[in-house]
Amino acid sequence: MQKTVLKNYAKLLARMGLNVQDGQEVVIVAELDQPEFVTYCAEECYRAGASKVRVEWTHQPIARLGAEFKSEEVLGEVQGWQEEKLRCQVRELPARLYLESEDPDGLNGIDGEKYARAMQARQKIIKPYRDKMENKYQWCIAAVPGKAWAKKVYPKTPATAAEEKLWKAILVSSRAYEGNPIANWQEHNRMLQARCAYLNGLGLTSLEYKSANGTNLRVGLMKEGLFAAGSEKTLSGVEFNPNIPSEECFTSPRRGEAEGIVYSTKPLSYQGQLIRNFSVRFENGKATEVHAAQGGAVLKKMISMDEGAAYLGECALVPFHSPINDTGILFYNTLFDENAACHLALGRGFTNCVRGYENRSEEEMHAMGINDSMIHVDFMIGNDDLAITGVTDTGARFPIFENGNWAFRV
Repeated sequence: MQKTVLKNYAKLLARMGLNVQDGQEVVIVAELDQPEFVTYCAEECYRAGASKVRVEWTHQPIARLGAEFKSEEVLGEVQGWQEEKLRCQVRELPARLYLESEDPDGLNGIDGEKYARAMQARQKIIKPYRDKMENKYQWCIAAVPGKAWAKKVYPKTPATAAEEKLWKAILVSSRAYEGNPIANWQEHNRMLQARCAYLNGLGLTSLEYKSANGTNLRVGLMKEGLFAAGSEKTLSGVEFNPNIPSEECFTSPRRGEAEGIVYSTKPLSYQGQLIRNFSVRFENGKATEVHAAQGGAVLKKMISMDEGAAYLGECALVPFHSPINDTGILFYNTLFDENAACHLALGRGFTNCVRGYENRSEEEMHAMGINDSMIHVDFMIGNDDLAITGVTDTGARFPIFENGNWAFRV
């Protein structure tokens, strides 16, 4: 891939993704797949004003060895130095850039029960620190190609060529391949936010999903809830883009108000393991029954991670004819596949989807209906015949999606 294109992508992530502030610390979390690009990102963060840039390297094969050989107790512990690191993050609030490139099948075959219990133990310690940072710092999740991931997406293509093809697919999907990526995102954000303005003006209290594949689901919305999209702002007013790419207009539904069944339309890669062709049935807002052609045990364990893991935290609207879906590529990566189709998320909701969240306590927003959990896992439900109807408290009905795409213009 041309160096100038990659440097423009790095600039997009530093300036629009993180919007690094003068004197701010930046942490980049990345696998070992693209060290040269990580260097470009570090340089662009410094040029944007970062006081220091620290890279936290990860390596999935090492993580797999840990999952296999460490005891459950050791795998689930948070050591003192790690907890001190979390306390430092709460104090310093560094901007955090996550560059995904992992193998979607990289943890297949591990003891899923052991791994899940260990992650539960870790999250009990980590979550309070994460909650203290909520809405206070900039973060961005983006992607670079890994060799194993590229071969998963392009199994019949030689490794080097597959990596190059995945680079192009990532950049095209991220609006960073042609033109000025920053200008592209400014216009994209404008369109996304215009759609949210329309949705927020309807006064919806529920969404009804129907599809020929059997999906028949009603999800309740909060009176104080808002649809959001594209860029967000920290409580101190710094604008950033948490996901690049992003095609969704999303909201957090009201906990306890989901009835019916929904069917997945794309595989879900969860903690290095694939879940395929699955369904989730909701009663009184809770996932009470799940089935999967592959990965059913992983799915069942996922929704039992804690009390909130079986409740919805997000409803996201993405047209079937999105730029990502129109590539015809199945990425086996949630960042991309969730932006190819409408999706739901199990687990934690977004407090910034509550009107006036800046002046409300976290406890108050949970009481309003924002779900809380240690997980937030998106799964795709959109297809070419999905119909979504918005309903108000007076019974007025508004078509939101028809045949998988937006039913209104802005």
